[in-house]
Order: sequence, then C-alpha cells, then structure tokens
Amino acid sequence: MGSMRIHHLNCATLCPRVTRLYGNGRLFPTSNLVCHCLLIETAEGLVLVDAGLGMHDILNPVDRLGRGFLAIARPRLSPVECALNQVERLGFKASDVRHIVLTHLDLDHAGGISDFPQARIHVYAAEHEAATARRTFQERQRYRPAQWVNDPHWELHSAEGERWMGMSAVQALIPSIPDILLIPLIGHTRGHCGVAVRGQARGESESHWVLHAGDAYFFHGEIRPRRPRCPKSLALFQRLVEVDGRARLENQARLRELARRHKEISIFCSHDPWELNRLKKREGLIGS
Repeated sequence: MGSMRIHHLNCATLCPRVTRLYGNGRLFPTSNLVCHCLLIETAEGLVLVDAGLGMHDILNPVDRLGRGFLAIARPRLSPVECALNQVERLGFKASDVRHIVLTHLDLDHAGGISDFPQARIHVYAAEHEAATARRTFQERQRYRPAQWVNDPHWELHSAEGERWMGMSAVQALIPSIPDILLIPLIGHTRGHCGVAVRGQARGESESHWVLHAGDAYFFHGEIRPRRPRCPKSLALFQRLVEVDGRARLENQARLRELARRHKEISIFCSHDPWELNRLKKREGLIGS
C-alpha cells in the first residue's frame, strides 16, 4: 500500500475567556483553542480522527451542545470549520469518509459524526459505555446523545494489543490498514485513547509517525522531556474534568518518555493552537 496522505484540520475554534490568562504572542498565535482533527487518505477511503463540531451543532447549538458549554467554551460556530465542509473543499464527498476514529466522545470531539452517516465510528467500548450510560453529573454534561441520535455504525474496541514504541496494548484500527493504531491513554475520560498514524503531510517526501493524543494533555509544554510545564488555569481545568487523575498523569509521563526517545514522532493534542500551526507550517499551508 502506498503512503497515506495526512491533512491537519481545525474543526472548531473555542474562545473561552480563561485562555486570556495564558495566551500570548510568543507561545500561541491566538488566545483561542482549536479542535485539531486529522483527515487521512488511504487506499480504502478517507479516515477522520476526531470530528470536532458538526453542521447540526452549528444550526442547533443549544440542543446539541447545551447552554453550559456555549457559555464556557464560547465556540465560534463557523460552518467553514466543520469537517464536512473541509472534506468537500479538498475535493471529496461525505461518503468518501469510511471511518471516523474518536479519541473520546466529548461533545467537542464527536459532533461531526452525524455529518458522515455512512462512516463506521471507532471508539473504545469503555468510552461508548460511559457516554451512553452517563452515570455521573460530569458525564451528563460532557456527553451529548443528540450528537449520535442518527444511530451511527459503532465499531467498539477493547484496550488490548501489542507494544509499540514503548506504549502497551496498542492495536491496529483496521486489519487492512496497519499504520493507524489505537493507543490507550485513559484518564481524561474512561475510554480515552490516542491515535498514531504513519503517513505524509503535503510537502513531505517521506512517511513518518504522528500521534494524536486527544485530551491526554492540553499544552505543548506538558510533554517536554525536560522541565514540563502547564499554565495554572489549564492544569486546574484538566483536574476538574478528569475521571482518573493518576492514570492521566501516568499517561502524560509515558508521552514525555515517547517524545524523549523518539524525536521523529510528531505528538500533538486536540486543543493547542501552537501545535496545529507548527504542523501546518510544515505542510506549507501557512507562512513561517
């Protein structure tokens, strides 16, 4: 199989006021947060990693997202940023997206799945159970069943598999596409995962691994091998929304070790605009 082409997309911009506590021109090109998704061209169609906010979220934000999220996250609600429109601008159709892989089912990651009704939705079984049962107050806020009311084609995975680059329980998402891997990164939610992909971005001559770490961390400084750091506001937010703090911190340590040992792997999270802009610069999509 030829090398897979990887596109880095921002599928929603979030403008919480708290970002002004740490946003500045040196660390961030903007004080807003992004929803960093991947679109992967494979021999078997397109694969989307995370889906951001979808068209139905934009058209009916109160019912789909809830007043609390709208007040706190203050999403831009731009249809231009929806994955569906970005897929079409690249010359594809919604039906070309055959698989959507979710790092987790939080509302700012899963909203776009309803725009791709023919796609198979891949998620850890533990995450699907947490999102559908919604047993705690926190889970009733973070998961919005209206986003999957169209009865998507779920593909549920267990957190088991082989070792990869020092990470354990790693499995290939689809047997015929061995270079898309699920990696358990539990802590932020009950079934949170990372997604590793080997492919090429535009402007690159060789394939390499990228690792979408979802919400395993929120700030690029958290996985620096030496002297990791995180703005206090973001560190507090992560503690407030975590379901297993010990596991979250252990997985951050694993990501730091991975970054130390394998500098050739591009590791990034969902919401850091600095990371997204760095990768887009590498693609030549924005100026240096």
